Amino acid sequence: MDTEIKLKGDRVIEQIPSTKDKALRINLNENIYGTFAEIGAGQETVRHFFRSGGSSGTIAKAMSAYDKDFSDAIYGIEEDGRYVTESRLKKMLSHEVNLIEERLKRDKHPSKMFFSYANTVATIDFAKQFKGHGWVGIRYQIEPDEDYNEIIIHIRFKETDARLQQETLGILGVNLIYGAYYKYNDPKRILRYLYDHLDKDQFEIDTINFSGPRFANVDNRLMSLQLVKNGMTDAVMFDPTGNNILPAAILYKKNILALRGSFRPVTKVNMDMYEKSLKMFLNESKVDKDNTLVIFEITLSNLRSDGEIDERDFMDRAELLCSLGQTVMISNFQEYYKVVEYFSNYTKARMGLAMGVNNLIDIFDEKYYRHLSGGILEAFGKLFYRDLKVFLYPMLGENGEIINSENLKVHPRMKELYKFFKFNGKVIDIDDFDPHTLEVFSREVLKMINNGKPGWEEMLPPGIAELIKEHRLFGFDPSKMLEQTN
Repeated sequence: MDTEIKLKGDRVIEQIPSTKDKALRINLNENIYGTFAEIGAGQETVRHFFRSGGSSGTIAKAMSAYDKDFSDAIYGIEEDGRYVTESRLKKMLSHEVNLIEERLKRDKHPSKMFFSYANTVATIDFAKQFKGHGWVGIRYQIEPDEDYNEIIIHIRFKETDARLQQETLGILGVNLIYGAYYKYNDPKRILRYLYDHLDKDQFEIDTINFSGPRFANVDNRLMSLQLVKNGMTDAVMFDPTGNNILPAAILYKKNILALRGSFRPVTKVNMDMYEKSLKMFLNESKVDKDNTLVIFEITLSNLRSDGEIDERDFMDRAELLCSLGQTVMISNFQEYYKVVEYFSNYTKARMGLAMGVNNLIDIFDEKYYRHLSGGILEAFGKLFYRDLKVFLYPMLGENGEIINSENLKVHPRMKELYKFFKFNGKVIDIDDFDPHTLEVFSREVLKMINNGKPGWEEMLPPGIAELIKEHRLFGFDPSKMLEQTN
């Protein structure tokens, strides 16, 4: 009898089942049964199930409605006339699940766990200008008498060959279906398993949403954070309801005003900067109020403590910003020019950055650009070449003086470069500020909350202190407050 030899120093390697093994395991489960509807890149996922054997026990139907008129006749017409959208995918999933329930009677199939897998995808175009993207999702049951769960993702292809993109999509589809059934108890791992037998150079996932009874406790904002943390994408966004939104869809052709901060917690300074910079931004020519989006951006480096990302701390910040009705972006862009470059992929409209004096001084520090062949000039070309303005919030100096764009001090070597941008109207002071907010610092507020020191409540926007106390955010401990008052 052969026994496996283990040597000293061997590491335990997680065994990842092959794509064929995943498809076969699902096929051999007598209860998993459903339909495949794939538009735009061929029937790439379902073919793995056909080829692995035993597919008649899993596939009730497989289809591709390639012709637009056929697609519209089956799933209805989209208001915007587009086909590669989340709305289209949801209609596909809903339609196919309803058909299963209608055509396959429960008394005949009492133990079946029905599913509908769908994708709507645009692969790379002939000119190879647009690499392609798509929506992929599954609606499925874990118990026959249970409501449906849903996982929906948006992907962007990075490969420059349509055939390779099709193969990538097929493997991703198998990974999604397998993860949905066999890893549903650990959504974070589902995310990682989506890249089994695939590489991050092949595609990125920039939006994911879980819903349904099995994911009732999943916060999709935390799933967004995992995408950036795992290097699956550079930036993710979520709306005030906490739902993840597709950056491309919300940024497209918009005027964008971005505020970067740690927001730990969000203070009166942040809100004063937001309100005053937005007022100035809307007064700019080429800025349309109805087409303007404000984004509160947190960079990943702002979420790390001791090198690790504190998820609880992240959720505290997310909860406060969402309660204020803000759209939030999480990115791994340390430098400002990368944020602007990212926005520029989706819009050519005027942009604004609201920041404090300290942030602007940092931008003019050469050490952040040593990795660029063109150094700081390359970064500034990317930052200011576009239709961008910086709205500068003042700060208090050591002697109580107000520091703004007129008297801030950058490195002597950068002085002339700074004057050039200032002279050309790229840096504008926020003059109409609240002088009382200049003495508010979020790190001091956080220290007061942690130590149970009174008085921090007045430094925050209305309603925020109550939220912190009610949900015990940022380590708030009511017993410490009692100790202070006794």
